[in-house]
Amino acid sequence: MRPVAKIATGFVFVFGAFRFNGFDLLFDPFGWGLCVSGLFRLERSADDPFGRARLAAVAMACTSLVATIVSVADSSRTLSSSSLGEVVGIANAAGALITVWLITDAIIRQIRPRGAISPAALLDVLRWAVVGLGVLGALVQHGYADLGLFVLVAWFAAIVALIVVLYRSAHLPYLS
Repeated sequence: MRPVAKIATGFVFVFGAFRFNGFDLLFDPFGWGLCVSGLFRLERSADDPFGRARLAAVAMACTSLVATIVSVADSSRTLSSSSLGEVVGIANAAGALITVWLITDAIIRQIRPRGAISPAALLDVLRWAVVGLGVLGALVQHGYADLGLFVLVAWFAAIVALIVVLYRSAHLPYLS
């Protein structure tokens, strides 16, 4: 599988949900692991954009594993009703948005100088939409705003569009 396709598949696992008896079968740490694997293949040096994005994805794999353990260990309450669950949930959400930004930024930096202006511009818009709507969604979840279902639907549409564009960009020769 091409590296960017691995990243897109990782996003499907991370942001998708397929629940069975309250447990998400699309295991988030596995999704972040796919992102790490794809980023590792694109990384040229430890300090390039792919290296920074890979470090963020590794941190998110650990954070999402802790979030999964906390939610299973404290299954009598929701993740957001316990103090530890609240902190882990905020770290998980904020880290996911930062990591999506870093991954998308690294891909944009790779394709823009090679003349792929249209995909780069589209990825730029989509990363702003995913992160901006994700922040709004976090505010709604914590009761700081009342935007209803609109934010969730718009964020879901933005993440789906980002995943589709990543899959379509996976064939570019300079992302192999």
